[in-house]
Amino acid sequence: MLSSNFSRLASSRGSKEALRLLLSRRQISSTPAASNFDKLGVIGLGLMGHGIAQTAAAAAVKNDIHSSIIAYESESSFLNRGRDLINNSVDKLVSKEKISSADADALLNKITFTTDRDALNDTDLIVEAIIENLDLKKQLYSDLGKQCKPETIFASNTSSLSITQMALASGRPENFVGVHFFNPVQLMKLVEVIRTDHTDQAVFDKTMEWVEQIGKVGVKCRDTPGFIVNRLLVPSLVQAILLVERGDATIKDVDLSMKLGAGHPMGPLHLADYVGLDTCLFIMEGWVKDFPDERAFVVPDILREKVERNELGRKTGKGFYNWDGDKRGDPVE
Repeated sequence: MLSSNFSRLASSRGSKEALRLLLSRRQISSTPAASNFDKLGVIGLGLMGHGIAQTAAAAAVKNDIHSSIIAYESESSFLNRGRDLINNSVDKLVSKEKISSADADALLNKITFTTDRDALNDTDLIVEAIIENLDLKKQLYSDLGKQCKPETIFASNTSSLSITQMALASGRPENFVGVHFFNPVQLMKLVEVIRTDHTDQAVFDKTMEWVEQIGKVGVKCRDTPGFIVNRLLVPSLVQAILLVERGDATIKDVDLSMKLGAGHPMGPLHLADYVGLDTCLFIMEGWVKDFPDERAFVVPDILREKVERNELGRKTGKGFYNWDGDKRGDPVE
């Protein structure tokens, strides 16, 4: 659209004046001047964060999109665990001949591991992937907003929390987006890119472009509870739980119905167990609290009871199914 407008203006009368006006408007935009995110920061190197850092480093080696990636954790033990996760993942790729040893070394050399938060001060983009606690995230962004250069863009990997509240806490809501990756980050192609009412359009577009540069497929969404995937997925899991709670259908038949009738790779109760019943409860309780008038948001009693008994699914060996590690057993009677 912009390039076609330039061509049309250049071939018309008064084009110089029109171009001057258009360029002057663009120059007063709040968009950071850099053409790409040369220096990337990743905060939190757990399940999601280590995958984001690794994926970005791999893209940097292949496409030369980042000169460096700063991987930050607040404590050395967390930092070392994140480093080990990345090293082990890269070693597996080498052993399976997915990448060469030289590329593996180059990937790892792109990442600087640190517990010094000041190392993030001059980054161009920071992706945050810490624990899902809104108060902690808001405090983090308040601090980052004061210490990072004004052009730095902040992006939260939250799966369900309010992007708007974090953006306002940062003091630079125009430079704030959500980037919701999916687990495992190295394999899952989708990234939900979230904008608020305050997000600068150019910042949003630039983030979408970055998502594509690291080999992912970005989808656009406004800041709404659960964004796209979880907004559709979690209420459907809850409805499956309610079917069982009311005695309308068995665990086995609910899951079999969605596999054979809807073509799902696994049933909703199997999936809830795999994700973690505590995670499902956390998301839905937060939505019920924040959006009490939304009829789709409800917490089944059986879900709360299972979490209270520490029957969380795969991670504890028992939920709606019995589990042996990652191997699902029979439904719980």
